Amino acid sequence: MKDGIHPEYNTVAVACACGNKFETRSTKTELQVDVCAACHPFYTGKQRMMDTQGRVDRFRRRYASATGAAGVAGAAAAAAAAAAESK
Repeated sequence: MKDGIHPEYNTVAVACACGNKFETRSTKTELQVDVCAACHPFYTGKQRMMDTQGRVDRFRRRYASATGAAGVAGAAAAAAAAAAESK
């Protein structure tokens, strides 16, 4: 290996958004993560909605009115009927 071309590989503290802190090794000096093994649904077995800036709620509001009670198939059938009437 050549000398002087490889970055420093130090022990750093990792801080998660849930408050969990642990140490690992990295070339960076500090790491901050959104999800760690202590709060990730795959590892904990708990399903939790990670909503970023209300995007999930906005998606549900937008498509709840579009599909209505009939569902997606009902919306497609209504669009086909409207197209048939206009011909």
